[in-house]
Amino acid sequence: MENKILGLHHITAIAADAKRNYDFYTKVLGLRMVKKTVNFDDPGTYHFYFGDEKGTPGTILTFFPWEGIGPGRTGVGMATDIGYSVPENSFAFWADRFKKFNIKYSEPAERFGEQYLSFRDPDGLNIDLIVSNTEDIRKSWETEEVKADAAIKGFHSVTLTLKSVNATAEILTGVLGYKLLKQDGNRYRFITDAIESAAIVDIIELPQSPSGYNAAGTNHHIAFRVKDDDILMDYREKIAAKGLSITPKIDRDYFFSLYFREPGGVLFELATDNPGFTKDEPLNELGTNLKLPKQYEPSRAEIEKVLPSLG
Repeated sequence: MENKILGLHHITAIAADAKRNYDFYTKVLGLRMVKKTVNFDDPGTYHFYFGDEKGTPGTILTFFPWEGIGPGRTGVGMATDIGYSVPENSFAFWADRFKKFNIKYSEPAERFGEQYLSFRDPDGLNIDLIVSNTEDIRKSWETEEVKADAAIKGFHSVTLTLKSVNATAEILTGVLGYKLLKQDGNRYRFITDAIESAAIVDIIELPQSPSGYNAAGTNHHIAFRVKDDDILMDYREKIAAKGLSITPKIDRDYFFSLYFREPGGVLFELATDNPGFTKDEPLNELGTNLKLPKQYEPSRAEIEKVLPSLG
């Protein structure tokens, strides 16, 4: 199984206010800030990583909080919805919490036999809390206000909205090892049996809908998980053989990655488990220190002056 795609590694989205983003995901949703660093291409902008205690692949939601960027538009050619796995009977807790923080949410509904509750983050990012049909044994990160009986366990799924399902489905099934599990109208559910959690990709087919626009409140890309560099490069050959343009291996400090745009327009990444988030700070200090890519360390003082305060 280890030489397969192991479900989702992380999802990266865009926000317009760093402090608001940090407060919402740590204080309202109760996720751990696993890493506080900067954008590799724009060191005056944070790159936040939120997840479980260790930043386990399959739990990591990351953000580029570009201060003051305008709102994006969710639409065709992007990942449009993030599905988080939560414990059974936790919706009442979350509904009360959303009311407390004036967060709009929808009444629970059902999809593919699973209950879900939808809401939007402060930038408008679409998120579903989902009670999985299969037991999710992952250990949640707990806070004083969000305990294990309600806490988010990690990703359940991600939804892509596309004009046509076929070419993307071929990449999912023919290259990445997913299979079509079921279809309900224009929603197609793909799943991998290589891992038990964060294993689902849904595709909604909307041939007449407008394209999305990447800015605040939208997803920038989704990353699939592989065990190590060797498997990463094996997949590079498979993807290139399909005629898709794919980057060389890139060192992202906490994982190695490749990027390619799948035929429907969504930016896909493949990312390794190694070396992980404890590479440069101990487990008990994850997310508490500003960690900079080595090329920016000489400019730390200047960068720290530019970055917004989170206090």
